[in-house]
Amino acid sequence: MQLTIRKMTEKYAIDVLCWKYEKPYDFYNNVLTSGAIMELLTYKYYVVLDKYNHLIGYFCVGRPAQVPVGDQHDAYKEDCIDIGIGMKPELTGKGNGERFFSYILRFVQEQNQHKDIRLTVATFNKRAVRLYEKLGFVKQIAFVSDNGVEFITMKRAVKK
Repeated sequence: MQLTIRKMTEKYAIDVLCWKYEKPYDFYNNVLTSGAIMELLTYKYYVVLDKYNHLIGYFCVGRPAQVPVGDQHDAYKEDCIDIGIGMKPELTGKGNGERFFSYILRFVQEQNQHKDIRLTVATFNKRAVRLYEKLGFVKQIAFVSDNGVEFITMKRAVKK
């Protein structure tokens, strides 16, 4: 799978916001609004394209990758690069995650060579947690959001 990373565009933002995941992953479904589009265009959001320039996923770096209620639990106290990812629903659960996320990690690490990488994942998403552990992430701080969803931060130390 040959991959390319590009900055988020309005067209890609609309595509991503229209993705629909099956239960229990429908938790990750978004609503297409002008505000949601603006967020994807304003902050550090990127798309991942395959060799045919088809959109296969996206990721964000920094504050947008954090779950706001995590601040109340000191989940983001350490100075790390936060990352959030999303893969096209039809491609999930088919063994594509490792190559997809590894490619993103290389890109992010090249941009931020001296910082650990942190992500936040809903604990029910066991397949994502397994992938993250396989790629060197270690569970850190668990917390529950206002709507009752349990999250955990996971961190991968800088490879020296």
